[in-house]
Amino acid sequence: MKKKIGFLSFGHWRDVEGSRTRSAADALLQTIDLAQAAEDLGVDGAFVRVHHFERQLASPFPLLSAIAARTSRIEMGTGVIDMRYENPLYMAEEAAATDLISGGRLQLGLSRGSPETALRGAESFGYRADDPAELARQKTEIFLAAIQGAAVATTDPARSGVRAGLPIQPQSEGLAERIWWGAGTRATAEWAASLGVNLQSSTLLTEDTGVPFDELQAEQIRMFRDAFTGDREPRVSVSRSVLPITEDVDRVYFGSRGDDDQIGILDGVRSRFGRSYVGEPDVIAAELARDRAVQDADTVLFTVPNQLGVEYNARILATIAEHIAPAIGWKPTV
Repeated sequence: MKKKIGFLSFGHWRDVEGSRTRSAADALLQTIDLAQAAEDLGVDGAFVRVHHFERQLASPFPLLSAIAARTSRIEMGTGVIDMRYENPLYMAEEAAATDLISGGRLQLGLSRGSPETALRGAESFGYRADDPAELARQKTEIFLAAIQGAAVATTDPARSGVRAGLPIQPQSEGLAERIWWGAGTRATAEWAASLGVNLQSSTLLTEDTGVPFDELQAEQIRMFRDAFTGDREPRVSVSRSVLPITEDVDRVYFGSRGDDDQIGILDGVRSRFGRSYVGEPDVIAAELARDRAVQDADTVLFTVPNQLGVEYNARILATIAEHIAPAIGWKPTV
């Protein structure tokens, strides 16, 4: 499978000194502009994080539809939508409409969600469950059935004279093959495989076996592929924080060297976090070429410091495309 690269934006905005993204409007409009710039560079994907109750991108479908309308080739997607907050049938309608606008370029990442600012935030949206993870999985299964045309309601015989099943509308052919699950453990990756969806391997793995992050992630990818039940070759993405130093301003912002894997306790679980790659482009290229998970994935998403603006991030992506991504087997799409 052809190696692809994309950017992943958290969409932060802050009205503070130094920020070039001071409002929600800035975050949204600049993400659209960056997607256009990325497409012009031959980059394959524009992905956004989704977080509620924070000054970040939250409701993704208007943004993804706008990206679709402004571009012609690049994939657009999420990494990831917290399914605890979603009405799966309304979301199925939005996803299908967005996919139709894009001409079948939507790549939708879903998950149980990550630690958040709000206390039981999904309850504020009207959803409560004793087991939030199970709630997210149940909603995902409903969503998948809906986008594949399952009947999710029935006609009113008093109005139609018959009783028949009704699917959501519109439908977008092939969308189900472009759904991903964001997995933070090997077991969750195997569950995603049983569901027949693609895998977004998280940069935060909520388990630690003592091996380096890339090796643990590569094991997760292998287990996912071994367990996959679909009749197609599934896709797998990983994300990396890559900040090449090519100008003095880069060193001012980020220093001159990356860090190591980090291990910590998150929600009572020993977890392993991926490192950041900061330095000269050729050094980063060599490091990523040795990264087992990067090599095993077909898609690598590079996180961008979006508050530094479109021009700065487009330059980072240009450096990655020219000097770093070829080392992991990527070639630009033209």
